[in-house]
Amino acid sequence: MNTTSSVRAEPVEALAQDTRPALKFITCGSVDDGKSTLIGRLLVDSKAVLQDHLAGVQRQGETDLALLTDGLSAEREQGITIDVAYRYFNTETRKFIIGDAPGHEQYTRNMVTAASAADAAVVLVDATKLDWQDAGLKLLVQTRRHSLLLKLLRVPSIVFAVNKLDAVADSALAFAHISAALAAFAAEAGITVTATVPVSALKGWNVVDAAADAAWCGYSGPTLLDILEHLPVTAADTALPFAFPVQWVEKFSSSSDTSQGRRVFWGRVATGSVQPGQPVKVMPSGQTATVAQVLDHARNPKVVQAGHSAGIVLDREVDVSRGDWLLAADGEGAALEASREIRATVAWMDDETLVAGRVYWALHGHRWVKAKVKRIVHKLDINTLAEEDATQLEPNAIGHIELALQEPLATLPYAQSRALGSLVLVDTASHKTSGAVLVN
Repeated sequence: MNTTSSVRAEPVEALAQDTRPALKFITCGSVDDGKSTLIGRLLVDSKAVLQDHLAGVQRQGETDLALLTDGLSAEREQGITIDVAYRYFNTETRKFIIGDAPGHEQYTRNMVTAASAADAAVVLVDATKLDWQDAGLKLLVQTRRHSLLLKLLRVPSIVFAVNKLDAVADSALAFAHISAALAAFAAEAGITVTATVPVSALKGWNVVDAAADAAWCGYSGPTLLDILEHLPVTAADTALPFAFPVQWVEKFSSSSDTSQGRRVFWGRVATGSVQPGQPVKVMPSGQTATVAQVLDHARNPKVVQAGHSAGIVLDREVDVSRGDWLLAADGEGAALEASREIRATVAWMDDETLVAGRVYWALHGHRWVKAKVKRIVHKLDINTLAEEDATQLEPNAIGHIELALQEPLATLPYAQSRALGSLVLVDTASHKTSGAVLVN
C-alpha cells in the first residue's frame, strides 16, 4: 500500500495533480478510549509516517503510537487557538483528513467543531470500561452524547470501533454484547450506523490489517481502513437556491468607468451555483443587482458551484460589506426569506448555564447579529433520550430553544443545509464560543 501523510515524501507535482476528494473524518469517544493510539496505528500501519519521525517515538524497542499525536495535544495545552488538529494521509484508493478531537467532556465544543464539517466519524468504545459480561450492559454517557451530537450535526457516516478487545477474557462475548448495546441505542436514538468493527489499536488488529485470527471476536468483515476507504464524501448543496456569504471585499479598479461594480466579493458558495446574468439580493440591505462576472480561485471566469470559492462582480455599485449575504433573487430565492425568529436545537458548550433572557452574539456565515434567548423549550436526557421541560441548560447539555434576532437572517433547516442552518452563539463579554445552534 503506497501511503503518505502531512510529512509525505511524494513530489510536489504529484500532489498538485491529485484532485481526488478527501474523506474528512473524526475520531471521538471518552478519555483514554484509545483515540490517539488508533490515529497512530492508522498512520504507522498505512506507512504514512517517515522513518525519522517514527524513530522519535520509539521507547525501549516499542513504538509508542500515542506520541505521534502528542505534539498536537501539547499545542492545545499551550492555548493555541486552533481547537481541532488535523492529520493527513492517503492510500492508493483515496485521501484522508483526520480531525483529532479531545475526549474530555469539557472539550465537547472541540468535538462539535470537528464534526460540523466531517464526512464521517469513528466513535471509539473502550470494552474494558463496560460490564461486557452483561448482555444488558449500559454504554458510557460520553459515547451516547457524542453519537447524538453526530446525528444532530448530520455526519453522514458513523462507525463504531470497539477497542481494547484484546484486553478482555472473552473477546467474542464482549463484542457481541457491546455491539448489541450499540445497535439498541442507535435504533432508539434514530442513528444510522454504517458499521461496527472490533479493533485493537494497540495490537493493530482490524485497523489497517485484519487480525491474525480471521475469526477474532467472531467478526469476519472489513477492517476499519477498508470501511473508511469506501465511505462517501458529503455532496455539496448544489440543488438549493444560491446563497453566498461575503468574506472579503476587494476593490480592483480605480477607473471612472461605472458600467458595472468595481469591487470583487470573495467567499465560498454555500448553496446552489452562481453564473453571470443571475439576479441576486443583498442581505440585509435588500438591494438587488445582477451578477456581471464570476471568478474562480485562479481568477478565471467560470460557473462556480456550492463548496467552491468564488469572486463575484455585480453589474453596478451596491452597498456590500464583509458579513453580508448574496442570495438568489429569482423564484427559487423565495425559500431564503429572512426572519428574526428561530427555533433551534442547541448543543450548549459554555461553562455558564444557559438561561432565558441572555443575549449573545450569533455568527451566521461571516455575519454577526445580537440574539436573545426567548425560551428554553426542552432539554434532552442523554440516558433516556426523553425531552424534558427545562428552564436552563447546563454545560454540555442538548436542548431546544427559541431565539429572537436583532436583525433578520436567511436560514434553512439544518436538515436541508449545513451552511445555512447552523449558527454559533458567542458570549458578548468573554467572547467564548457558547453554543452550536442547528435551525429546526
